[in-house]
This record gives sequence, structure tokens and C-alpha cells, in this order.
Amino acid sequence: MKSKFIILTSLVLSGFFSAQQTVTGYVFEDSNKNSIKDRREKGIANVAVSNGVDVILTDQNGKYLLPVSDDATVFVIKPENYATPVNENKLPKFYYHHKPHGSPTHFQYKGTAPTGKLPAEVNFPLYRNTENKDFRIIVFGDPQPYNLKEIDYFRRGIINEVKNNRKNAVFGISLGDLVGDNLDLHQPYIHAVKELGLPWYNVMGNHDMNYEAKEDRHSDETFEANFGPANYAFNYGNVHFMILDNILYPDPRDHKGYWGGFREDQLRFIENNLKHVDKNKLVVVSFHIQLMAERAGDDHFRLEDRNQLFELLKPFKNVLMMSAHTHKQRQIFYGKQEGWNGDGELHELNMGTTSGDWYSGTVDETGVPLSVMRDGTYRGYSYVSFKNNQYEVQYKVAGKPEDFMIQFHVPKVIPQSRTSARLYANFFTGSEKDIVEFRINGGDWKKMNFVNTFDPAYMLSVFEWDAMEKFPAGRRPSNPELSSHVWNAAFPRDLAVGRHTVEVRATDRYGKTFTASESFEVQLPTSIP
Repeated sequence: MKSKFIILTSLVLSGFFSAQQTVTGYVFEDSNKNSIKDRREKGIANVAVSNGVDVILTDQNGKYLLPVSDDATVFVIKPENYATPVNENKLPKFYYHHKPHGSPTHFQYKGTAPTGKLPAEVNFPLYRNTENKDFRIIVFGDPQPYNLKEIDYFRRGIINEVKNNRKNAVFGISLGDLVGDNLDLHQPYIHAVKELGLPWYNVMGNHDMNYEAKEDRHSDETFEANFGPANYAFNYGNVHFMILDNILYPDPRDHKGYWGGFREDQLRFIENNLKHVDKNKLVVVSFHIQLMAERAGDDHFRLEDRNQLFELLKPFKNVLMMSAHTHKQRQIFYGKQEGWNGDGELHELNMGTTSGDWYSGTVDETGVPLSVMRDGTYRGYSYVSFKNNQYEVQYKVAGKPEDFMIQFHVPKVIPQSRTSARLYANFFTGSEKDIVEFRINGGDWKKMNFVNTFDPAYMLSVFEWDAMEKFPAGRRPSNPELSSHVWNAAFPRDLAVGRHTVEVRATDRYGKTFTASESFEVQLPTSIP
């Protein structure tokens, strides 16, 4: 009893607890899986439970005691080798909303109905579940449908493919922008993902918010009603997963639009949560908005919040951060210059999206828009494989073979004399750290040059629309933007007249090699009469 008093007093002094309310209950092993703590079912000790700020461990009997406000969610942080129940839509049930008066009633999209007084106990059932330390998950970036037609594109273009090729994945994560502003589409999105038959965790994106909110804590009311808390954590194998809402809305600078960052209570949750995480675990942090600016002068993310996050992650040797939002793909590495003072470099995978370039372009053989992204990356999704506390990421282009990872742009014909034409290889998962090489007619491999430029193949596909006299089905793709994974090389000057074959190979950070090849013709130049 004394220990409970000490815990409660410290939480009161933290400033979070204002109203004299506490929530209590048990984390228990639900042996008959009825989600009710029956008399003979025992509590589970040392399991983390949170009110969204504070994180405590259950006592030897599985009991917890936490302060709770009138607008909070209490949740269990699933330990290794246990599973939480899932609902009929495969969404994990690990939380209890305490909203006595419900969400704001004037919002266009509804939130949580009034929950009334706190129950005498809020209990969290867990099931025994042996978890292999080697496992795989599936990750989606920005499904972002704006209407039911685009929900159908998502289902036909992504869901139908993935459900036939789950690769023994144990669960999935979507990195925000689950829909495009119309929050009524959350349910059709949920029903589409349900077809995969996997437990599915969701990140809130800037297009999943309640725009009527006057303060950030209310911007996620509909998301919370449909998916649960926007900030939470769980364990699987030797990996600790944190899901975070990193969107400040309204923007605190001018109350217009949004800004990337964290509220103080979110940073305190991250800090309090990580205190209970073994430093030998791999920590995977998923959020929507990337932490690195795309260009100089871009202040899309509050820098002091990024620095605080980095400081909290510093004790961990193995960290992966995953984001989406940009509708491009980029491998980001942070070092001391960017404020990361932990071991090695901190890796953020800013992932390509399932919606690609917002369902633009002409349609493929399934009737789904090609939707190549502005950096030339084809739309797709990722498998993330874990081996103990290490990871590998495999991007999969939707509707293409698994080894399709390079868009190789080769002129159809070049002159035998000097030419300004170049070979261009867009290695979708590449970074400046990777090696990309080419060879002609089976000769020696030569390194290509990393260049910060546009993908010429994507540029051609966009500008073709400007030359059309009648538009095909679909809509013009977005204008090209600089790509972070393009290499080029000049042609040798000693090529004979005739047909030649050029190959390219790229080796990624995990040692995997991908290849592509094209043919071209060398002709004698035609002189001007």
C-alpha cells in the first residue's frame, strides 16, 4: 500500500493529475479468451500500463493504479510473448477511453460517445503467444483515398496483392494518412485492411485529423474513436514499437495549418515509456511526418522536439524510425551534425506510399492508376524483417516482380561521336551510401555517379501529358521533384556502330543486389547539310 501511495504522489506532483481521480485494474492472463477477468485468472506482474503520459508497471498481482483526467486513454503496453485481443476488424484492443462527456459534439466527423463514470476496474486481458525473435511485418505508407473509388484502387492495387503474399508477416502498420480528409472513409479503409487477416496498427496522419479542433489534443478525436490512442507502444520479440502522432494542429505559430512536432505530454510519455525498455532491444518508432527537411529553409518540423526525441533514444544502440507523408522514398541518416549523439548513425526510412502520387497517371492492367511518385519511385509497400534486434527492409513495387527495384533510363540511340546523353538509374530504395554500377556488353563493371536530380523516365511520363491532344483515362501526374536515389554515367566513346546491351546493378545497405538491363543503338551522326 505504501508503494502505491508513493507512486500516486509522484504522479500528482508531475502536474498531469489535476482532478482527484485514479483508475485501477489488472493486466491478466485471459485463459478462456472471454476478455473478462474470471476468479481463477491470474494477474501478470511487471507489465507497463499508461495514461498517455505516465507509465507504471503492474505489481506482483498484475494490479496497476494511475491518475486519469477526464479526457484520457488508459492502455496496456503489450509485453513480449503475449497478445492482445483484436476486434472483428483485426484492430488490437489494448485501451480504454475515459471521456465522461465524450468528444466535442460540433465536429463534422464524430468521435467517442460519452463513457460516463470510471468503472471500478479497467482490466486488460492478454493471451499467451510464443513470439519468435525472427519475424516479419508489413508496412504501408499513406493509403490516402479521397473517395470510395480510391478505396477500391487501394483494395485492388495493394490489398489483393498482399493477401496472397503475406510472407508469414505477424502484423502490419500503416504510417498515417489512412484517408484523405474525409474521416467517414476510415471505416471502408478498415474493412479493406481487414481482408489481410493480420492484426493492424495505425499511425495518425495530417489527413486523419479533426480540422475543427481548436487545440491539438482534440485533433485526433475521430482517429481515437476508430483506432484507439494516437500515441502508444507494444513489444514483439526483441523489438519495442512506439507509435506516435507527430502533428501539431493548429500550428502553434499562427493557428493556421499544421506543424510537425510533439506536445510536452507526448515527450513525457516517450521518456516514461523508454525507462522500462531494455537497452538491448531494437526500438522502432513510427510516425507520419519525416523529421528531416527536404530542402534548406524548410522548417516543417519543430527542431527542439526532434532534438528531445533524439536525446531520449540516445541510450539505445539499435533504433529504426519510419515515416511517410512526402509521397517519395528516402533513406535518411542522422549524425552529430543533425543533433544525433548516440551510437553510429540514426536511420529514418521515409517510406514510399501505397497511393503513390495520389492515384495519378494512366491505369495499369488491373485498372489502377500507375501513380509513380514524384521522385520516380513506383507505388508499393514494405516488408520489414527482424532478426533478434536487427532489421532489414524490403520495398515491394505493387504489381511488379520482387526484383524490380531500378528504373533504368537508356537513350534508344546515341551517335558514335561525342554525346551529352547519359545513362540514369533510379534505385528506389537507394541512398548516397549505396554502390551502383554499369557495364556494356558484359565488360567490366564501372561505378555510376550519385546525382541529386530528377528521374528522366518520370519526367518523360509527365510531359507526355502536355503533348497529348486527347487525355487518356486518369489524370496528369504531379510535376517531377528531385530524387535522393538517382545515379548517372556517361557513355564510352569507343563503341562500335550497332546494337549494344547495358546492365546496371545496385547493392543496398543490407548487401542485396538488384539488376536491370536495356539495349541501345550506336549510329553514325548525321551531318547538317
